[in-house]
Order: sequence, then structure tokens, then C-alpha cells
Amino acid sequence: MLSCNSNAVFDQYIPIEKQEWHSEKSVDFTLNNMDTISLNNVFITLRNNKDYEFSSLFLIAKLEMPNGFKVIDTLEYEMTDASGKWLGSGFTDLKENKLFYKENVVFSEIGTYKFYIQHATRGINDIEGKNPLKGITDVGLRIEKEKK
Repeated sequence: MLSCNSNAVFDQYIPIEKQEWHSEKSVDFTLNNMDTISLNNVFITLRNNKDYEFSSLFLIAKLEMPNGFKVIDTLEYEMTDASGKWLGSGFTDLKENKLFYKENVVFSEIGTYKFYIQHATRGINDIEGKNPLKGITDVGLRIEKEKK
């Protein structure tokens, strides 16, 4: 939901089936008709519950531009503070996180932009990665117009 005074131009969550996110399954977002002039901040949003067992989260985020050019980023986000308290907002076992992805982005090309988000979280001695990653209930993308 967007409020009337919200600067969000896109805000969507996709639920993770059975709250088990498989590393080979990306969460995909397609955007069309983006403002080609304004500065925007891009956030990865997600919800987790108490079944999430790590203090951080590793993601691989891919942005495909209308001309086919791709930008791939490996990202790490802290999910808890040093004492193990969740950093996300919410008063129940479900926490909501708004994670900075890209700052001051201009979608300068006309056409379709595609975002793909995969998890790459691993345990200390885990070479293959945590598959499935439990406790992530929803993954989202939020784009906000930069406030002047």
C-alpha cells in the first residue's frame, strides 16, 4: 500500500512458497514506463520470521536494462544487531526490512527494466549454500523518487 504522500514509484512483494527460498530460484520484478529524468533510490525489501537462522543475509541482485546491459551485485545485509536482536521493524515474530540497493538511479532508457534477486546465504562450513533458506516469507522491490 502506498500513502498519498509517499514518494514510492514502485512497491511490490512476492511471497516465498512455504517460506523456503531456494538459491536457484530468483524473485523477479519487471518495470515499464519509468520516469527517465528523476533520481530514484532502489531498495530490496523483505520479511522474515523467527525461522531465519542467520545474523546476515547475502543476495545476488541483477538489473537488466532495456538495451540488454546487465549489472550484477553481490550484497550483504545485517539482519540482527550484535546481541542477536532483529533489525527489521514489526512487533510480532514477522520483521520487515528495507535494505538499500542503489542510490540516485536514473532510469534513462525507455523500455523494460528487469530485477532478479537470489539468495547466496551460507553457513560457516557450508560450501553449497543454505538451500532452502528458511524464514524468508516475502521478497520485494521498492523504488522511491529522491526527495528534493
